[in-house]
Formats: sequence, structure tokens, C-alpha cells
Amino acid sequence: MIGEYLTDIEPAAVEPDFQRFKLGSESELTYRLKWEAWEWLYCVAGCRCIGLEVRLQGPWGSIVDVVGVGPANAIYVVEVKVSRSDFSRDNHTKADVARMRKRADSLARRIELADAPGYRTSAGDLERLLGEQERLRERLATVSTKFHDPRFLSIADYHYIMAPRGVVLAEMAPDGWGLLQPGPREIVGAPAKSVRKSSGIMSNVFRAVARANATAMMRAHGVRFGSDGPEFPDPGEERLPTYLRRGRTTNGTQLVSKEERHA
Repeated sequence: MIGEYLTDIEPAAVEPDFQRFKLGSESELTYRLKWEAWEWLYCVAGCRCIGLEVRLQGPWGSIVDVVGVGPANAIYVVEVKVSRSDFSRDNHTKADVARMRKRADSLARRIELADAPGYRTSAGDLERLLGEQERLRERLATVSTKFHDPRFLSIADYHYIMAPRGVVLAEMAPDGWGLLQPGPREIVGAPAKSVRKSSGIMSNVFRAVARANATAMMRAHGVRFGSDGPEFPDPGEERLPTYLRRGRTTNGTQLVSKEERHA
């Protein structure tokens, strides 16, 4: 009887695998920060519908690192930034992009003049201009206005950045964004936005989270995605969970191979 009052935390059914839902392309730090954001959304914001790598704004819309739906259907968006350069890449306004394009046009004209008859320039100056042009092209190819994009800010009630301590300072948080740090803890509260909601909009959000979680679960259990669709593993393959490698399901029933199923 006494033990009933000691804790209300359920014991883990199996040894936890913290790498199960990690994408192969993402760093350990990025993955850990996503789970820190998940913990904050669940424990502090009260979200009970949460997903990683959720595509919002339609089939060609932005993929958000972590999305949660909390009380009163409040929608939370969390973007993970592991470095200052990672943060700066999305922290541009349309005016910033316009200035970079203007500079690119100016460089193109100067390089064109360098090859014109009667225009004297050293090989070193030309090399410097070409180098600057290439760097500017790379910046323009990856630059993003996400943190200041009205369309992106209209998809959720609350927007947060999750970053390691010291990467994004409190005073650096863009307008309309809050800041989270590992712990997890809230450094800057995100202002609530006036987001238009309807049953259709909420259904789209729930479907987006469900799709993301279904894909994550399938990848975690060895399903490979290719141009011909998903490829499910046969029982016994090394990428299956241990209980499936033994050829039995969790309730003890025998598994059969794909060939046996389609025979």
C-alpha cells in the first residue's frame, strides 16, 4: 500500500533508445535540443500533441523542427539553432536580402568593367572581386527571412528558438519570438499572436503532426523511403527491433516474411 503513494511515474517498459528518432543527417546536438524543446512543450506549455520535423503551410511549406498543440488548441513552433551562424542564416529581413542583391549587381558590373578595354585593374583586385562575388552568391542561396516572414509568423500562436546557452542572447531574439535554452528553460517569453483558426486549420495541423510522427516511427523501425515508395524490412533483418528479429510480435504471434504473405 505504501508503495502506491511513492511515485506516479510509470516504469519504462524497455530500455530507452534515445537515438531512435534521430535523422541520419542531423547532429547529436540538434537532436538533443529537439528533445529539450519537446520536454518544455509537454511539461511547461502543456502540449499533448507534439511532432518533430513537421511540414506546415501545405505540401510545399516549411518544415518546422518541433510543433506542439497545447490547451485551447494553442499552436507552438520551435526552431532549433545550434550555432550563431545557423541562427543568423534565418535572421534576415527583406531589406537585408535587397541590400545583398544590390551589392551582387554592383560586383557584377565591376567585374565586367575589369575585362573592358582601357580599364586598368590588377589581377589581385580581380581575384578579390571574384571571391567576394562567389561568397555573396553562396549567402544569397542560403539566406532566409523565416524569423521575420509574416506568413511563417501566421502559422502558430507562439514561436520559440531553442539554442545552447550563449549562442542566441536574450536581446537577439527577433520580434515575435521567444527563446528557450537547455534545461529546458524559457529565457524570453514569446508573445501570443492573433492566429486565425477554424476546424479546417486545426485539422491540417493535427494531420501534419500525425504524418511526421508516422514517418518517424517507420524510419525508427527500419522502413526505407525511396522513389518507389516505402520498403518495409523482412522479419529477421538486423535493422528490426530485437523482439521482431526473433520472429514474433509483442503478443507472441508468429511473423511471416513478405514472400509468405504474398504466396
